[in-house]
Amino acid sequence: MPNPSCPRIAIIGGGLTGLAAAHRLTELATEQGRSVDVTLYEAGPRLGGIVGTVERDGYLIDTGADSFITNKPGALQLCQRLGLESRLQATEPMYRGALVLHDGRPVPVPEGFQLLSPSAMWPVLKSPILSLVGKLRMAQEYFIPPRKDTGDETLASFVRRRFGQEVLERLVQPLVGGIYTSDPEKLSLAATMPRFLEMEREYGSLIRATRSAKPPTSDEDRTSSGARYGLFAGLRGGMQELVDALAARVTPSCRVELNAPVESMLPDITHAPPRSVYCLRVRGRTTDPFDAVIPTLPAYRTADLVTELDQDLATQLRGIGYASSSIVVTGHALQNVRDPLNAFGLVVPHIERRRILAVSFSSRKFPNRAPDGRVLLRTFVGGAMQPDLFDLDDVATVQLVREELAATLGVTGEPDFAIVARYPRAMPQYHLGHLERVAEIERLSARHPGLALAGNAYRGVGVPDAIHSGEQAAERVFG
Repeated sequence: MPNPSCPRIAIIGGGLTGLAAAHRLTELATEQGRSVDVTLYEAGPRLGGIVGTVERDGYLIDTGADSFITNKPGALQLCQRLGLESRLQATEPMYRGALVLHDGRPVPVPEGFQLLSPSAMWPVLKSPILSLVGKLRMAQEYFIPPRKDTGDETLASFVRRRFGQEVLERLVQPLVGGIYTSDPEKLSLAATMPRFLEMEREYGSLIRATRSAKPPTSDEDRTSSGARYGLFAGLRGGMQELVDALAARVTPSCRVELNAPVESMLPDITHAPPRSVYCLRVRGRTTDPFDAVIPTLPAYRTADLVTELDQDLATQLRGIGYASSSIVVTGHALQNVRDPLNAFGLVVPHIERRRILAVSFSSRKFPNRAPDGRVLLRTFVGGAMQPDLFDLDDVATVQLVREELAATLGVTGEPDFAIVARYPRAMPQYHLGHLERVAEIERLSARHPGLALAGNAYRGVGVPDAIHSGEQAAERVFG
């Protein structure tokens, strides 16, 4: 039976969120001199979820996330607490920036264009990406009044209203698609990029807001395009280093069960409110009661877990959509690539009618990812706007990628290797009204003391968001 002096806590899912939750629980127990009994259940044979790194023929290959943004502190602070600070790796300054496909050829994203808005007009006016009409329409943004309605708005509606259709199709959709693999016509601005909404409300114009901001303090701030690439960091041995460091801290003090899918959770009826105690069904057996449970699974899987506990909560969780995508990692001789690859990657507008979302030039982004004279590319396929392409088998997917790399970047010859990493229903879609749905999920889950939902389905899809979500859940149930 549960022991109040040593609470039993279950964590469901051994990805970054679950590992971060387990690690934070051990930290809190040590800091406060308390005992805690933690069991982590992972359905698969390894920890780390979609994060993984492999070495092959002199290449260092991240098959999932390969970096994280540092202006959100979750991942950076965790690396520091794990003793990984010396292993952090900044992006290569000489290649910072992005390319966008325009009329079939890669063109640099204008310097200072930050996802939805330019921080300087002249680079955009010089760029061939927009027509004269598109440039004039973008310049009118300065005079367009802010929206009076304070309700949620799609990202596409916001950009079209402020900058026009061309900016949406040629710049914003591919840049945002590279992050969320989403359809901007459905994506909630408030849930994904609220700072642009705040800029409009405070200054009336995004151009006016950037002009009112403090002057840039570094060359990177002035010249970077697309995402703020100077704010990204990786690990010298790949992102697997973070997983390994977490596992090394967690496994001595927590029970870790691999190949242990949790089928459902239900209340232990021997305990009356306000105390809630939960049992789990794991591989056909029922566990002893837990005082708290932290599910870190995709929302639709968490919905299956809690259906017997709370049908309303399960219904809300199932309302969060997901997109599937594949990453095809290939190695090439530089002499077989026509494009100079003077950037971190290429994003592809949907209007170009290609069959890939983006290509990350991994060995340009970080040093020591490919042997001398070679380049490591990661090509993204599928997503919310091309879901049928995810259904292709590995042979057809590799062939598709080779054809697209040849057409867009001039890649010829046989690749050194091709690895297909598949992520079915892995990217949550923050559609219009997402924050209201999350608030309702949080309200419903609060009816069950000791239940703390965590993961990238709720308030951020990046690595720092996933880590922060797990740590917050740990702090809630520990308290």
